[in-house]
Amino acid sequence: MASQSLHHHFASLHLRARRPRKAPTSSPPRPLTVAAVSSKNPPLSGRKLRAAVIGGGPAGSSAAESLASGGVETFLFERSPSAAKPCGGAIPLCMLDEFDLPPSLVDRRVTEMRIISPSNLTVDFGKTLRPHEFIAMLRREVLDSFLRSRAQSRGAELITGLVTDLELPRSSASPYVVHYTSGGLRRSLAVDVVVGADGANSRVAKAIGAGDYSYAIAFQERIRLPDEKMKYYENLAEMYLGDDVSPDFYAWVFPKCDHVAVGTGTVRSKREIKAYQRGIRERVRPKIAGGEVIKVEAHPIPEHPRPVRVRDRVALVGDAAGYVTKCSGEGIYFAAKSGRMCGEGIVRASEGGARMVGEEDLRREYLRQWDDRYVSTYRVLDLLEKVFYRSNWGREAMVELCGGEYVQRVSLESYMYKRLVEGDRWEGVKMAANTVATLVRCKIMGGASEGDRIAGVGSARFDRLIVKVVTCKKKKKKMMMALMMSLVSVYWFFPRSKSKAFPLMKKRCTLTTATEK
Repeated sequence: MASQSLHHHFASLHLRARRPRKAPTSSPPRPLTVAAVSSKNPPLSGRKLRAAVIGGGPAGSSAAESLASGGVETFLFERSPSAAKPCGGAIPLCMLDEFDLPPSLVDRRVTEMRIISPSNLTVDFGKTLRPHEFIAMLRREVLDSFLRSRAQSRGAELITGLVTDLELPRSSASPYVVHYTSGGLRRSLAVDVVVGADGANSRVAKAIGAGDYSYAIAFQERIRLPDEKMKYYENLAEMYLGDDVSPDFYAWVFPKCDHVAVGTGTVRSKREIKAYQRGIRERVRPKIAGGEVIKVEAHPIPEHPRPVRVRDRVALVGDAAGYVTKCSGEGIYFAAKSGRMCGEGIVRASEGGARMVGEEDLRREYLRQWDDRYVSTYRVLDLLEKVFYRSNWGREAMVELCGGEYVQRVSLESYMYKRLVEGDRWEGVKMAANTVATLVRCKIMGGASEGDRIAGVGSARFDRLIVKVVTCKKKKKKMMMALMMSLVSVYWFFPRSKSKAFPLMKKRCTLTTATEK
C-alpha cells in the first residue's frame, strides 16, 4: 500500500523525461552482489527505487555509479560540471586500483616529499617508498569529470542544475521532492531516497537538520612556473609548517601537469587566510620566482563528521558528512569511498532497487559499516592534530619524528593502502618513547634550531630515561619504565606550560637549508 501511495505522488508531479542511457564507454562495471536481507519494507510495484544524488564530486559520482550499477533509477545533480573546488589533488596509491582510475588522469607521480618545519628544518619523507610506489597528483576537475561520465555510462542521469530546496515527505509513504533550477527554469523531481554529496555547505544537510560543524578555509593559487623551476617540482611535493603559514594546519606546494598548487588552510583564523597565503608564498619565493598565477581558489573544508549523517531516507557522504581527516586534510579517497559504500548499501537494502528503504537500512548497510572501518582513523588523526599542530614547538617535534625510517614506513603504508600496518612491537615502543622525548625537548627549547638547542638538565635526565626504556631486555620492566616515562612527560608537558622555564618560540628561525639556496 505504501508503494502505491508513493507511486501516486510520482504521477502527480511533473517529472523530467528520461534521456536514453549512454552505453558504457569505460571499463566494465564492478560486480555488485545484492545480498538478500530481512526487510519489512514493501516491494515496489512496476518500477525501481528512485534515488537523487545531490553533488557530482567524487562522493556523489561514486554513489551514483554504485546505485545505477545495482539497478536503482539514479539522478545525479551537479550545479557546475566545469568547476572544481580548491584541492591539493593528492590521492593514495590504492585508489587507482580500487576505483579503476586510468593512468591518464595522473599529472605527476610524486616520489619525493619534503616536510619543512617552522625553523626550516627539512626532512625527506619518502625514503621507504618501493620502486613501484608513488603518490598520485591530479586535478580535481579532471577526476570529477571522469567519475561523472562513468556514472552516466552505468545508467545514472546527469542533471546540470542548482538544487534550491529539498522538500521533506509528509509521511513514510510520501516522496522527497528535489526543487532545482536548470536552463533558467524551475523544476521538481520526486524520489524515494536522497544522497547528499553537496559539500561543506550542504543544502541537504540543512534540510534534514544534520547539525553544524567546524570547518576550515582552504585557499590555493595555481602558479605556472618557468620550465627550469617546474623541473624542480617534477616529482616533488612540499609541506610547510609554522605560525606564519597556518596556526592549525599546513601549507603545501603540490605539482600538477604544467603548474604547481600553492595553498594553505586554517580553522581558527579564517579572516587571516590571505595573510597565511602570503606567508607560504614568502617561504617558497625563490622556488616560484617568475611564476604566473593562473587561478585563485577558496573553499570551506569540514573538520569533523556531522552530528547527524543519516535521517529517514537521506544519507550524507563526502564533505557533506564531514569526512575530511585532520592532520593530513585528506578528503578525496574518503569522499569516493563513502559514496560507494552508501550506494552499495542502498542497493543491498533495496534488493537491487526492488524494495523501499528506510532509516534503519541506511544505518545498517552504510553508516555502521563506515564507522566500524574508519572512525578510529579520524580519532587518532584528531589527537595528532591537537598534539602537533597547535604550536611551533609541536610542529618542530613532528618534523623531527618524520625523519625516522620506521615512522615513514608505517605512515606511508597506512596512507597509501588504507590499512593498519603490522609493525614491530618494540619499534612501536621506541617510536612512542621518542615521540614523548622529542615533544618535551622541543617545548623546553621553544622550537629553536638544532644549532641553538642546549641540552638542559631536565632534558638530559629524560633522554637517559628513554635510553633505559628502549634498551631494557626484560619485557615487564620495559613496560613499567615506559609507563614511568609517560607520567614524567605528563608532569613536564602540562603543569608548567606557562612557566618561564619553558619558553615558546617567538619567531621563526632563519636557518637556510641546502634545498633553498
